[in-house]
Amino acid sequence: MKLSRLSLSLLLVAMSALLFDASAQYRKVTTCNPLSKGKNGYNILVYDYETVDVRPQFPGGERSMINFINETREYPYNAYHNHIQGRVLCSFVVGTDGKLFDIQVIQGSGDDSLDREAMRVISKMPRWEVGMVSNSKVNVRCIIPIAFRL
Repeated sequence: MKLSRLSLSLLLVAMSALLFDASAQYRKVTTCNPLSKGKNGYNILVYDYETVDVRPQFPGGERSMINFINETREYPYNAYHNHIQGRVLCSFVVGTDGKLFDIQVIQGSGDDSLDREAMRVISKMPRWEVGMVSNSKVNVRCIIPIAFRL
């Protein structure tokens, strides 16, 4: 069976799209080595939460994570007395050992004390169950919101 030029072109475009999608599952992230004195970093592969075969999970599941956040979160004094509320969208990476690192604020609440408290709560989390791709442990970026309501 002969393929026309148009059919061959469409086939090549479809194959390149499949290859592009497979390579888009992860990205390289430069992370600073906490033991180095300089600001030199190293690259690691980090997968997005939606693209892994087995997603990382807080020990005990989502309900346990919500309980942990509610028990650990402390409303900052000035924000409480000034009636400041908000939601902080945080990002972090669950490492291949279950530890969390590269904790960042993606979208702040507008108040630095609420943003710092959200990062503190995440840094206190226990080890997570790790994410996996093809039965291999991988680093996975997760995003969670932490709400501050009065």
